[in-house]
Amino acid sequence: MTHDPPRPIEFYRHSLGEAEAASVRETLASLFLTLGPRVGAFERALAEHLGVPRVVGTSSCTTSLLLALRAMDVGPGDEVITTPMTFVATSNAVLHAGATPVFADVLPRTGLLDPSAVARAITPRTKAIIAVHLYGQLADVRALRELADQHDLWLVEDAAHAVEARDGALRTAALGDATCFSFYATKNLTSGDGGAVAVHDVALAERIARLRNHGVSKDAASRHGGSYQHWDLVELGYKAAMTDVEAALLLPQLPRIEEKRALREALARRYERGLEGQAGIELVPQAGTSGRHLFAVLVPSGTREAVLEGLGRRRIGCAINYRAVHTLAYYRERFGYRREAFPIAADFGERTLSLPLWPGLPEADVDRVVEAVVAEVEAAARG
Repeated sequence: MTHDPPRPIEFYRHSLGEAEAASVRETLASLFLTLGPRVGAFERALAEHLGVPRVVGTSSCTTSLLLALRAMDVGPGDEVITTPMTFVATSNAVLHAGATPVFADVLPRTGLLDPSAVARAITPRTKAIIAVHLYGQLADVRALRELADQHDLWLVEDAAHAVEARDGALRTAALGDATCFSFYATKNLTSGDGGAVAVHDVALAERIARLRNHGVSKDAASRHGGSYQHWDLVELGYKAAMTDVEAALLLPQLPRIEEKRALREALARRYERGLEGQAGIELVPQAGTSGRHLFAVLVPSGTREAVLEGLGRRRIGCAINYRAVHTLAYYRERFGYRREAFPIAADFGERTLSLPLWPGLPEADVDRVVEAVVAEVEAAARG
């Protein structure tokens, strides 16, 4: 007798619907498809949501980080301190700016940047700190802001996971000089790709806006509507602007962002109830209000590949977020890093496992994932 394979549980599925489709159709019937009025509308809406003076829409979080660093005049000879427990985009942006990424180790339970390690890494060449709000939880931006102010450094928040994060009255983008967001396909707000930078200083925001559009003095939307207006090239910039089509997808989602976060929160709590106290499984604590972008657990050292293989046989989608950046080939070969340079991040990156989490995930699927993870961790421990 043959048995049908188990129904797959996807790691992620988007929840875009008719509101987003209608918004895109409206944009397709309008004049602008690229950087136009809908980008401006989204920038204003997100700025109001975050409580900041200005948001600049970009093509990705990666370009947001690069544009922010360029606008801060970070470049060759400068160092930028950040975490190795992040996606490679964070440190890659530093390299693209011509500066040197300097890693500081992380806290063992959360994987968040350790402010005491940052303090030890500061040198006369340090120009900025990039904090990463891993999995949706705020890094200790209070301590990092204090360090930045003491040493006259810029503070950048990589908030790719954390549009919604709060710690008491403190929220994402409150303390960073620039806060960078991702609207990649799997993010809590998504347009397939795209990003944004939230900024408190208007002059800094204006420079970021210029750099995203090649460095020219006027974009097409600002020149539209009257006689032709000449523009000039003020500085060397990038093709890195958000499009009106992307903004059209994002605008209907923003009013529902807290509703969607609450759905992810409920699913994450269900995971926690099922996995808490299970042998060999450590939960990654989320203090304050997490964006709950990812639900990650830590499995015993040396077992993750076996657990991944077992979950794959059960047709359960998983991901690794992330292997520590300093252990990856490019960084090892270019900078000579050894695993032991940042041992806490290396251990975290070898043990972390992200489980399915999205607003429409059925509770029964969460229970099936819990049962499977427990079984596979036990099996891997037995060898």
